This record gives sequence, structure tokens and C-alpha cells, in this order.
Amino acid sequence: MSPTFRAFKVRNFRLYAAGAIVSNVGTWMQRVAQDWLVLELTHSGTALGIVTGLQFLPALLVSPYAGLIADRFPKRKVLTLTQIAMGSVALLLGTLAVTGLIEVWHVYLLALLFGIGTAFDAPTRQAFVVEMVGKDELSNAVGLNSASFNAARLIGPGLAGLLIAWIGTGPVIIINGLSYAAVIVSLHLMRTSELQTPTPAARDKGMIRDGMRYLWRRPELMMILTAVFFAGTFGLNFQMTSALMATDAFQKGAGEYGILGSILAIGSLTGALLAARRVRTRQRLVIGSALAFGVMVVISGLMPSYLTFALVLPIVGFTALTLLTAANATMQLGIDPTMRGRVMALYMTVLMGGTPLGSPFIGWVGQTFGARWSLIVGGSLTVLGTLGSVLYFSRRRGLSIRPRLLPRPHLDVLPQSDLVGTKRAALEPAAPVVDGRASDSPKPELPGLPGRSARLGRSERFGRQRPRAPRVA
Repeated sequence: MSPTFRAFKVRNFRLYAAGAIVSNVGTWMQRVAQDWLVLELTHSGTALGIVTGLQFLPALLVSPYAGLIADRFPKRKVLTLTQIAMGSVALLLGTLAVTGLIEVWHVYLLALLFGIGTAFDAPTRQAFVVEMVGKDELSNAVGLNSASFNAARLIGPGLAGLLIAWIGTGPVIIINGLSYAAVIVSLHLMRTSELQTPTPAARDKGMIRDGMRYLWRRPELMMILTAVFFAGTFGLNFQMTSALMATDAFQKGAGEYGILGSILAIGSLTGALLAARRVRTRQRLVIGSALAFGVMVVISGLMPSYLTFALVLPIVGFTALTLLTAANATMQLGIDPTMRGRVMALYMTVLMGGTPLGSPFIGWVGQTFGARWSLIVGGSLTVLGTLGSVLYFSRRRGLSIRPRLLPRPHLDVLPQSDLVGTKRAALEPAAPVVDGRASDSPKPELPGLPGRSARLGRSERFGRQRPRAPRVA
């Protein structure tokens, strides 16, 4: 089997991926249809931003509890319940649109309910992947999941644009409601004996705080979370910004808007397939792709025509997917299995929970200053936020990424005594950490220097030596 698709050798993952591609196509169809429905009802970019924000608001409020449920209950059963809930909401929204009874407040309310289902579904789904394939194939499976999601993005928006023009927004949303049955069937057909399910976490007080404390003590993960927050809050608003660019900047209709989503997915799919071939990920890839993504979002907002805007979108999609897949795999591979549900819930909170804050703001910017500024401002804030996270967290713990992104000290210009002190400090082992504090236990002796304590004096630590008096013969 090709290295790109090696996770498909696992039967349970094949079933999961088959159901997911059907559901993902329906999800992208509803996203386009729902946004177009709001524009038909209000002709307001702010209203569009409010709907998007309400749909992602529950991720900010309930995801920590969703992660706790993912750690305490069988993930397959939790996913079945979330699929039923989201499918029911989609069917209700589509029925209201078909009957002509739909009003804007209906869309607001149902978007919020749909977001609650998504908030419980996302961390459970993220943590369930490793149970299907194991750690060795996790990076590949995350890439293939993203490829499935973006293959659906390639198909769904264009298909939705055509169907909206043909049968209207309501039937398109109903189709999405029916598509959740594919995931439910695939979950039911899995062999539970082949799942690598960890022992569920026992109920205890302060479990959510434990997850937050665990993350705060890992600055390399906090740096990734901060970069993802700025990208998710201000940059990953494609469904809104593309709609504003299509209608306001280029005066296009539903068909052209749907095509933009499919073009964006070309780059996203490419990025996901390349991520599937990657054996491991590094922090440098996460930070570099976040910066590249922010720059490309700004460039897309400067494009003068519909054609040039469409040509830039695949690059935007490629950098976005590289960021998301690298961040997801890095987080999952770097955490304890008993914490996976809670940590991934916090990750999804950061990724999706910032949208209720960013979407109304970006929508207001687009309506007040023009559609192009929604992209220019969003991309600029992504770049600034990513750079700020690198500067803060690399200084906090001296991460390995710092020498790669910031200027290295020129050791060759230091005095020889400073070089000696620097090398000794590098050899000094770190103090054991107990409950987040350095232990006061004696440090071991330096290798190769018997009888000498590893705890250097202040003058030696800074490479300075006290002058000695000359010997008297």
C-alpha cells in the first residue's frame, strides 16, 4: 500500500473514512446553503458573521466538558449521539426553509444548537482517531482525515451552488441532515475488539482544571495553541469572507461563490495528502505554516479580480491545511493518553472557540470598510499573533524552535572565559521537577569531573573567573 494511504489497512478506519466523506460533503453543502440563506434574508455581512459566531460559540463554552466526556465514556457511543443530534437540527432548519416559515432568528437559534452538537463531537472524534489506528499511523490518519474533509470541500460547495440555483437552499440543507446516517452506520459496523481504547478516566474533582494545568506546564504546546487561536479566530473565516468577496467585491452569484469554495479545497486537499506522507511533524512546521497562511490571506484580499482571487485561493488552502494537520498531530503525539480527550477539547476550543469573537468582528470590518479589508485585517492579525506566541513562549522555557526563528548569539566573539562558562552551563542537568517546582535535592556531579559539584558558582555560571593572587616562591 502507498505510504500516503497506509492507515487504510486498518478496517475500522476504512469504515470511518467511508462514512466521513459522505457526511463531510453534506456538511459543506449546508455551510454554503446556510450562508446564502442568511444573505437572502438580511443582505448583511454582520448577520452572516453573527450566524457563524453562534455556530462556533458552544466550542468556547462547553468544549472542556465535552473533552471530559470523551475521556470518561466510550467514544464510539458519544459520536453516535452527536451525529443524531446534528442531523436532527439540519433536518429542522431545512424543513423551515422549504416551507417558507424561516426567519433570521430561526437560523440564529439552530446554528447555536448545531454548534453544541459540534462542540461535543469534535474533541471525541479527534481523540478517537488514535484508538482506531494507534500512534504509529496517527500522523497519516490525521492527514487522510483532512484529505477526506477537503475532498468534500472540493465537491460540496460547487454542488451546493448548483443545487441552490436549481432546487433552493432548504432541500440542500435537508440532504446534509440525511448524510449523518452514513457515519452512524460506519460506527455500528466497527469491531470494538480492534480498537485501542485506553482505560476511561475515573470521575474526580478538578479534572478539567487538571487538563488546563497540564497544558500550561507545556510551553511548546501552548505556543502551538496560541498560533492556532489567532489563525482560527481571524484567518479561518473562508465561508464568510468568500461570500463577501463574491457578492460585494466581484458582484457574483451563488454559483460563483460555490466555485470559490471548491477552488480553495484544491490547495487544502493537496496539503492534506502531503501531510499524510509526513512521518512526523515539528513545531517549526506549525509556526512556519501559520505565518505563511496569514501572509497569503492578506495577499488574497489584494487581488483585483475574481479570476486572480480564485488563483490565489489554492495556496491559501494549502497553507491552512498544513497548519491544521501539523498542529493536530503534534498535539496528539505529545500528550498523555489519559489526557487526550481533555487536551484535544481545549485544542478545539482554541481553534473553533475564537470564531464567535473573530467572525462578527471580521464581518463588521468587511461591511464597514469593504470585503477586501476582512481578509487584510484577518491575515495581519494571524501573523502578528503567531510572532507574539513565538517570542513569549520561547523566552519562557528556551524552546528548540527559538534558535531557528530568532537570531543566534555570536559565540565566536565572546571571550574564552565566557565560552567556558557557557559550555559548563549547557552540561549542567536540569533540576528534577516535582509538582511544577524544581526539586531542592542535590544535583549529580558533572560527568568526567569526579568530586566536583554540578552546581556552579555565580562567577563560573556567567563565564567569569575571580583573579588569583600570584604565587610567592
